Amino acid sequence: MATEPELMFSTHADPMDRQAAPPPGIGWRSWSRWLWSRLTSMRTALILLLLLGIAAIPGSLVPQRTSDPFAVNTLVQDNPTLAEWYERLGLFDVYGSIWFSAIYLLLFLSLLGCLIPRARQHFRMWRRSPGPPPANLDRLPNTAHLICDDPDGQLQHAEEVMRKQRWRVRTGDGWVAGEKGFWRENGNQIFHFSLLGVLAAVGIGALGGWQGNVVLVEERGFSNTITQYDTFTAGRFANTDDLPPFSIQLQDFEVDFERGQAQRGAPRDFRAQVAITPEPGQPSEQQVFGVNDPIVLDDAKVFLIGHGYAPQIIVRDTDGEVVFDDSVVFLPQDGNFTSVGVVKVPDNDPQLGFRGLFLPTAALDQEAGPISLFPAPDSPGLFMSAFTGDLGLDSGEPQNVYQLDDSDMEQIALRGLIPGDTWELPEGAGSVEFVGFNRWISVKVARDPGGVWALAFVGTAILGLSMSLFIRRRRVWVLRGAGDVTVGGVARGERTDLDDELDDIVAELDGQLAGEDPLPQEGVSR
Repeated sequence: MATEPELMFSTHADPMDRQAAPPPGIGWRSWSRWLWSRLTSMRTALILLLLLGIAAIPGSLVPQRTSDPFAVNTLVQDNPTLAEWYERLGLFDVYGSIWFSAIYLLLFLSLLGCLIPRARQHFRMWRRSPGPPPANLDRLPNTAHLICDDPDGQLQHAEEVMRKQRWRVRTGDGWVAGEKGFWRENGNQIFHFSLLGVLAAVGIGALGGWQGNVVLVEERGFSNTITQYDTFTAGRFANTDDLPPFSIQLQDFEVDFERGQAQRGAPRDFRAQVAITPEPGQPSEQQVFGVNDPIVLDDAKVFLIGHGYAPQIIVRDTDGEVVFDDSVVFLPQDGNFTSVGVVKVPDNDPQLGFRGLFLPTAALDQEAGPISLFPAPDSPGLFMSAFTGDLGLDSGEPQNVYQLDDSDMEQIALRGLIPGDTWELPEGAGSVEFVGFNRWISVKVARDPGGVWALAFVGTAILGLSMSLFIRRRRVWVLRGAGDVTVGGVARGERTDLDDELDDIVAELDGQLAGEDPLPQEGVSR
């Protein structure tokens, strides 16, 4: 029986087609073999890949502590009950949660168990390819017959011709086989093993890397130590005792906003000028960086991930002594940078607390109240409500620096200020001066030892995928007959014709110039 053309190519055994019988007994070895066969099936790998994609969705919808701690604090403040459930489910750190890591590890093992057997079979097929001709070459879509007096000589000539045209050649008893495009299958292997490499590189980065977030106000800085970070996470094998000893000071931060009617208020450019000291005792270096333009220090990178305003406030007691003088970080709430923050003054007697609303371009709306019309500081204003009483700092319980616990406090006044204004508090409680404002930025410092490898594997994956999509695999056979030779070929893919390449071989065998149609010649038939 003739073999169909599409079966001329030996394909890899698909692990998805393997059917593992249930374990015959209840022994742990039987169960282990059965579970391993289920885990290493392609069907399981596809399901785990889908689950990994679904599990990553909360990381885009819920703010993450590793990338946006301010949004996490805001959510905790506004929705404490919902935030409690998010905390229990690990949704504030999706990619470091146990359930996400479990899916990730199972996917890695499943792909490893799938690809190794396929690679072995691919190697065996590469060694024996190309195979012998089918039983009847006339059934192929591309065939030609050459009548000759010396079929054996013509067969030897065919081998030379195909080697000259760079076919992979294999000879047998009365036939010569040639193949091109085997790199299509190689590309398929490269693609799948590159995906496995990406998973491994990401895992290496998670286990051996570290990252921290810190807020920098203008004219302030930090040193690269764990205690200086607002949040810090490290992999299990990261050496946090040997962090690069650099320090960074924010000198100036500028933002350009769109002022036209189209996309009014949209940020156009971010520029943070910093002074970097690579090691203690060394001179500082001036650098400018922005979004998607990190600073590289040793094996760590410094990313700009957020910015806002920090009003400078001076609080004096009843005797006029300064009890608070600082620029306080206010968190933006909308696109116009309406920002909220709190000021705690525990050194005053009685203790003072303030809730503030900073508006870069302040305006009063009859219905909405104080609002900001534009994110740039065109006419800044600060609205504050003052509380007196016990801040609760002596209880020993940690407090959020962006929240004011007014359970044991009494609100005494409310006032709006512009830069330079001084507010005399009622009942001789002191005074508040709104000096002006500084800008702050949020930076992420991270070391990812697997990042370069992940990028390299992504590149090889794209290369392998391109090879498997655009390289055509095709085979040609020359079969000796009683007084002739038969030339036949088949191609795999959307294009199944081999007219041009087959004509080149036939023309060489028939003694004609390549490219001429050999069909009209006497002794050649199709």
